[in-house]
Amino acid sequence: MKPTKISELLVLAVVAAVATWILIRVFYGSMPPIPVYAGASLYVVAAAEVVIAFVVRSRIKERQVGDGYRQLHPITAARILALAKASVLVGSATAGVWIGALVYLIPQRSVLRAAAADTPGAWVGLGAAIALVAASLWLEHCCRTPEDTPDEPAH
Repeated sequence: MKPTKISELLVLAVVAAVATWILIRVFYGSMPPIPVYAGASLYVVAAAEVVIAFVVRSRIKERQVGDGYRQLHPITAARILALAKASVLVGSATAGVWIGALVYLIPQRSVLRAAAADTPGAWVGLGAAIALVAASLWLEHCCRTPEDTPDEPAH
C-alpha cells in the first residue's frame, strides 16, 4: 500500500473547510452552540493510535510478525494500517470542518456573542483533528516493513 500523500489530505481539508464555511454562513443562526469539548473525542483516538504505533513498531523492529503467541499477526497489521489510513482521512476532513468554522467565527466574535462563545470549541476540535492526523501518519509509518539488510537472511 502506498503512503498517504500530504497533498491529498490538504485538498480534502480545503474542500471540507469551504463547504463548512458556506454552511455555517447560511445556517449559523439556527445552529446549536458548539461546546468546548465538541471535538475532544478525537484526542482519545489519537492517543490510542500512538500507543498502537509504538507496539507495532516494536514488533516489526524485532521481527515479531507471524501467527505465534506475542507476535503481530499479518492480518492484524493490515487492519491496523487500514485504521491508520481511515483515521488520517477523518482527521483531515475534520480539521477542514473546524478550519471552516473558525474562518467564519473569528471575524464574527466582535459582532456576535455566540461566535465568541463557539470559538474555543472550534479550536479544541481543530487541535484534536490535527492530533489525529499526526498520530495516524505516525501509525502508518510504523506499519512499514523494514528493508532487509545484506547481513541478515530473509525470514
